[in-house]
Amino acid sequence: MAIILNLTLDSVKATMQFSQQLAQCTHNINHAVVIYLEGDLGAGKTTLARGFIQSFGFDRVKSPTYSLVESYQNNRINIHHFDCYRLSDPEELEYIGIRDYLGPNHIQLIEWPELGKGVIAPADLSITLSGIDQQRMLSITTHTSIGTQLLQCVNS
Repeated sequence: MAIILNLTLDSVKATMQFSQQLAQCTHNINHAVVIYLEGDLGAGKTTLARGFIQSFGFDRVKSPTYSLVESYQNNRINIHHFDCYRLSDPEELEYIGIRDYLGPNHIQLIEWPELGKGVIAPADLSITLSGIDQQRMLSITTHTSIGTQLLQCVNS
């Protein structure tokens, strides 16, 4: 059963703080984690992903819009930030070996997941972003027990 939490964040700083809190919550999970980031252009998906990735100590975070995936790895974590916006066919994800990005301690942050449908892994957690100016509304939906664990952690 899906659990949904709606949040309103009043600034870019608040969005970054939320993303860092979510990242902290992944520290106790030893499985692959898949998080969908959904919303219109400019909704804050990349900002949320950037804050998440930076909280693991990666200072330079690039948008994967043209490369399709940017990976960040250290001795603790493997984060793979996908942006499916420019996909012409979901099969392109097979060519880059998307299934190889799902091992233990691997996190997939996937922007525009609907464009990779049928190839990308099912989400543990979906975050839909919308907003005007600096304010962001987040609708967070769990899809698995891992997603529920993350949401409970973020909401505590």
